[in-house]
Amino acid sequence: MGDNVIDTPNVLLIRGADVLGEGRTDLLLQEGRIVDSGSLGAPPDAEVIDADGLVALPGLVDLHTHLREPGREDAETIRTGSSAAAAGGFTAVLAMANTSPVTDTAEAAERVWDLGQASGLVDVQPIGAVTKGLAGEELAELGLMARSRASVRVFSDDGKCVHDARLMRRALEYVKAFDGVVSQHAQEPRLADGQACCHEGELSGRLGLPGWPGVAEEVIVARDVMLARHTGSRVHIAHVSTAGSVEVIRWAKAQGIAVTAEVTPHHLLLTTDLLTGYDPTFKVNPPLRPEEDVEALREALADGTIDAVATDHAPHARHDKEHAFAEAAFGMLGLEQALSVVSTVMVEPGRMTWSQVAQVMSSRPAEIAGLDGHGIALAKDSPATLTLIDPTATYVVNREHSQSLSRNNPWHGRELTGRVQATFLRGRQTFTQGKVLA
Repeated sequence: MGDNVIDTPNVLLIRGADVLGEGRTDLLLQEGRIVDSGSLGAPPDAEVIDADGLVALPGLVDLHTHLREPGREDAETIRTGSSAAAAGGFTAVLAMANTSPVTDTAEAAERVWDLGQASGLVDVQPIGAVTKGLAGEELAELGLMARSRASVRVFSDDGKCVHDARLMRRALEYVKAFDGVVSQHAQEPRLADGQACCHEGELSGRLGLPGWPGVAEEVIVARDVMLARHTGSRVHIAHVSTAGSVEVIRWAKAQGIAVTAEVTPHHLLLTTDLLTGYDPTFKVNPPLRPEEDVEALREALADGTIDAVATDHAPHARHDKEHAFAEAAFGMLGLEQALSVVSTVMVEPGRMTWSQVAQVMSSRPAEIAGLDGHGIALAKDSPATLTLIDPTATYVVNREHSQSLSRNNPWHGRELTGRVQATFLRGRQTFTQGKVLA
């Protein structure tokens, strides 16, 4: 594969890709689509990419990204966040609403949409706020955002919980009209307030950090699945972090309630023990949990109780993170290493296949978000939107080698297995061998 490919030709042959890890085939890309597959000869004008040993998946879709623009362009812009996404194998990201100003109007949603279109590296789909200004007091312009050019379908006050049950019920009733979904940041504020920053337990007491008990998440998850049943609407649980939440979601699905859920890469691998050094890189909301919760999340992802992996990519400028742990900002980077973490934790130990990875990182997220043109099986006449992965590559993460403007990378210095080699958005190569292609 060439190092210096800048322009993708009209015709491109990917030779010998292992599609979903289920068998080698050639893929012929032309004018944004896969026009043929199988054992193919190269057309005279085609560029040929040797994908021997590489796994091909539909382009990844992230349900939970913070791009910080508008308002905090010192931490991330839609352009740099899109670059990080392309480097991570993503072709679409859902941009959270907690920007400044908040994405709570049609105009604000269209601005994010337009900036994403201008970037052109991934499809940036704005998430609309549930309540005006994320204040939790009055519904935002849900219908106007849905009818805008951005066609918003996912709504969330992420960073804050919609803790008023009556307001949550009204939001669920409202979005049902256009098959929208409310993505809930499950945190009952009277059990875990804004100061809570460490899983509540023996360690939080020993470290002197305010505790964030698992039950603060679980009571909101339980309440919201009941509201979803009552309204007949869809609710999505963001960044599930406890075994108790998994049990509630498992029960709700068995009842036929329209609930979906996501887990982050960091909650699949990192544990509370990392907080003993007070490194604010590991301060995240919800907090890292003990090993028993981590194991429950892995099991739930493998058996389908949890539908998707979402990054909760949360870039922060150095001056927002370089504080004492309790005062530092919540959040960590996630886009560039998400696939590698899933590969390391779930594929390498034999807990998931690449086909299942495609489901939880591409097709299911696209379905939840109502995204057209993403998460589609790699076959003739499908969009040429895909990522190529070297499943055997191991590397040590260096936070300085990042497309993001920020450096709060929890994987710095850690060895991971499985690495994105190339990303294609509708036939255009957006990333190859360490380079984002403008």
